[in-house]
Amino acid sequence: MQFEAVIGLEVHAQLQTRTKIFCGCTPAFGAPPNSHTCPVCLGMPGALPVLNADAVDKAIAAALALGCTVHEVSEFARKNYFYPDLPKGYQISQFDRPIATGGQVDLEVDGQAVHVGITRIHMEEDAGKSLHEGTGDPNLTGIDLNRAGTPLIEIVSEPDLRTAAAAAAYFTYIRDVLVAIGVNDGNLEEGSLRCDANVSVRPRGQAAFGTKVEVKNVNSFRYLQKAIEYEIARQSAVVGEGGSIAQETRLFDPDAGRTFSMRSKEEAHDYRYFPEPDLPMLVLAPGQVARVRAAMPELPAARRARFVAQYGLPAYDAGVLTQDPEVAGYFEAVAAVAPAKLASNWVMGDVLRTLKEQDVAIGTCPIAPAALAELLGLVDAGTISTAAARQVFETMWATRESASVIVEREGLTQVGDESALLAHVATVVAANPDAVASYQAGRVQAIGALVGQVMKLTRGTANPKVVHALIQRHLDA
Repeated sequence: MQFEAVIGLEVHAQLQTRTKIFCGCTPAFGAPPNSHTCPVCLGMPGALPVLNADAVDKAIAAALALGCTVHEVSEFARKNYFYPDLPKGYQISQFDRPIATGGQVDLEVDGQAVHVGITRIHMEEDAGKSLHEGTGDPNLTGIDLNRAGTPLIEIVSEPDLRTAAAAAAYFTYIRDVLVAIGVNDGNLEEGSLRCDANVSVRPRGQAAFGTKVEVKNVNSFRYLQKAIEYEIARQSAVVGEGGSIAQETRLFDPDAGRTFSMRSKEEAHDYRYFPEPDLPMLVLAPGQVARVRAAMPELPAARRARFVAQYGLPAYDAGVLTQDPEVAGYFEAVAAVAPAKLASNWVMGDVLRTLKEQDVAIGTCPIAPAALAELLGLVDAGTISTAAARQVFETMWATRESASVIVEREGLTQVGDESALLAHVATVVAANPDAVASYQAGRVQAIGALVGQVMKLTRGTANPKVVHALIQRHLDA
């Protein structure tokens, strides 16, 4: 029997605000435990919450970017449950009157159009964190409440996804949009963006849904895809053998590549929601939605399309360059001076690779866009070879010197004079009889190894096209 997966995602995104959602504490990551707390986020009796206006604007921005309807009036509620890291014994969230509903994400995954409806976006506060290590006693669990009160939005999708790849693509899309509009920092490792996946299977063609399993707190696109793939296979095997799926919450073990049961889950939680008595109804100011809309930056999809149209880039290049707004801005600054495709190749290649290797953000890149554009101008003019340019790039990164200064000091100007290169060609041909024999036997690609040897001998200053022609002429003589 063939089974079909039914998948819905709940994305929890931390809003990039200076303070928490209901108090003035800083939601700093990595601070000493319980050092960013106050009576409000600790849930002390008599401490009253005050809503963060910036959090509201960022929630509105997220809703607009995802095509949702923003409601002028929404309401906070108390979601009651008991957990060690929930100091008040309830979470302030939104229930039946969220800030936004509706919306849709349109994707293309493996050549297929995927349309994912968004049920709702609601605001809420985060809980604290249980620490199972570092307490000095393996039998003790520590509680860090620095994260308690951190402003979140939860983006709940319709159960419109059918494959693990589509779910990962949707999560990636949400992340790219939230980062582009400055709502979220996109840092999955620190937990500022997390995802719960609701997965069920049903016989293909059946309208009714199967029993849903929730895979909790996945903070990686790759892990999300693997977790869902495992769940689909597991549930299909169980149902195919005549068994039934237990409604439960599961966690993903990336080392084992499998999910495991965390706790059973009843058909419906009784959170005993009721309106938050310490907060009035959230009534948006006249023109507030229009103001937020007017301040919205270009969205990733629009920027990708513009990069293709304006700069003539392939869709792949445009996709890579627009994943991070700062990278996109860096590229545009380079492309304003240098040829766009050359700029794209270098930003996607040398720049992003070196940033990753050295764990440096694009905003603190030691090579400014104008400096890289100068280097690419020398390449485009034929003043230096690509091989020499990479040497110059490394020196620029280390010293912040300009490309022209390094080229002149190191003597890296490209040599295209045939008479100056003939001796190097003769040396390399004589030293590589195997490559010569391979070429003469009909394997013309062997000439590439000889060209590489000349480039190495000349420290990348030789013009590779001239070298290729000289070697070919020498071997064909």
